[in-house]
Amino acid sequence: MKYSNEIVIDLPREKVIELFDNVENLEKWQPGFLGFEHISGEPGKEGSKSKMMYQMGKRKVEMIETITKANFPTEFNGTYEAKNVFNIINNRFEQLSSSQTKWISHNEFKFSGFMRIMGFLMPGAFSKQSYKYMEYFKDFAEKEAKN
Repeated sequence: MKYSNEIVIDLPREKVIELFDNVENLEKWQPGFLGFEHISGEPGKEGSKSKMMYQMGKRKVEMIETITKANFPTEFNGTYEAKNVFNIINNRFEQLSSSQTKWISHNEFKFSGFMRIMGFLMPGAFSKQSYKYMEYFKDFAEKEAKN
């Protein structure tokens, strides 16, 4: 399953990247975020791996992030592997003006097991959830910049 989302953030691209590329900010805009543990490679660089932990409803989810491209300020890509789910995310950040940035996110999901059924029955739910996280980041970033 593939889809794309985009959102305009009322901040300069440099500020968006500063906030986006800071692991300490994840808990501020990703509901259910429990923790981040670096596993290998140079943190934040291509090839590095980290474990990310989330509480999703009654279950805890662990995923492995592998950074496939870290070309800030324009692009950040990665893969995210969890039980029965493999997600490829390609993020682009376009400077629209001195005070606006467009974040474009291309997602591809590959499922196995029970998640294959969920992906088939509810494909729109994944796109909606991804967009919701983009909205959470936009809200966090714009409020953070005012402080």
